[in-house]
Amino acid sequence: MTVLVTGGCGYIGAHVVHALHQAGENVVVVDDLSYGKPTRIEGARLYGMDISAPGAGDRLAEILDAENVEAVIHFAARKQVGESVEKPLWYYQQNIGGMLNVLTGMTKSKSAKKLVFSSSAATYGVPPVDVVPEDVVPMLPINPYGQTKLFGEWMARACEGTYGIRFCALRYFNVAGCGPVELEDPAILNLIPMLLDRLKKGKAPLIFGDDYPTPDGTCVRDYIHVSDLADAHLAALKYLDRDERKYDAFNVGTGEGTSVRQIVDELKKVTGLPFQEHVQGRRAGDPPHLIGSPKRINEEMGWHAKYNVEDIVKSAWEAWQANPEHHIDVANWKQAD
Repeated sequence: MTVLVTGGCGYIGAHVVHALHQAGENVVVVDDLSYGKPTRIEGARLYGMDISAPGAGDRLAEILDAENVEAVIHFAARKQVGESVEKPLWYYQQNIGGMLNVLTGMTKSKSAKKLVFSSSAATYGVPPVDVVPEDVVPMLPINPYGQTKLFGEWMARACEGTYGIRFCALRYFNVAGCGPVELEDPAILNLIPMLLDRLKKGKAPLIFGDDYPTPDGTCVRDYIHVSDLADAHLAALKYLDRDERKYDAFNVGTGEGTSVRQIVDELKKVTGLPFQEHVQGRRAGDPPHLIGSPKRINEEMGWHAKYNVEDIVKSAWEAWQANPEHHIDVANWKQAD
């Protein structure tokens, strides 16, 4: 099977490209290289393009048929919650426009009729339950990023019956850690790289808000190892081969909650650095508590998370230290602020 991965040079995308290669699949990547690097896709054919640009749908259709693509895994999107609050119209244009072009390309393609969509737990907003099932109602995202992901699901679902596209949305919780060290998260956008980036500069890691209604006052999240997430995408592709599919949306998480402060404490243990963190005000758009029930994906796809938070932090630290540009001299490290 040939699989096209949008955003395949990025953090999650590159791990999925790696998993696809390990499984013996052919891979084609579309990426604008705004965050990723072409060296991360292990020789897969790369098409450089912005999928949200006008006319990208027609170009994607050409690529899909030229490469005999059967399935698309769609990652390429903007993903910063705070930025989405500051630039809502741009997020709608980028994420919804990108999804529109992906679907347009697939509807015009003769071969590409399976779609795995990179959705998000941000679609749930602030759910009324501690552990969130996929069918919780109402689904009310509290930031434009989450809104674009939920609308993307609606768009794909609307194309199933009309155009014969087989669709599956994976709602990720907090993705972290690293598989092969060369696939380190290339952008300083997720929690652990943000903490490590501060340490590299000799600065105190920042916690945004410690007055949430949670046990230690910091946000609680369901952290999922990126290698587990990559395996979930392969399971989703196999799921789309079934003629009978009970569901089209799945949580990808562990069902366990970990607070930001617990992540910070784990980082102290793993790195051995004697840092002191600083607490700042809350970020706009952050829900206090978000944990997903993995029951549906466990039962329907047979997928289960293998890694825990300790594995996540340790693998992220090993990848950070393996990068000469990021490496921290632990023996001589001092906190400057």
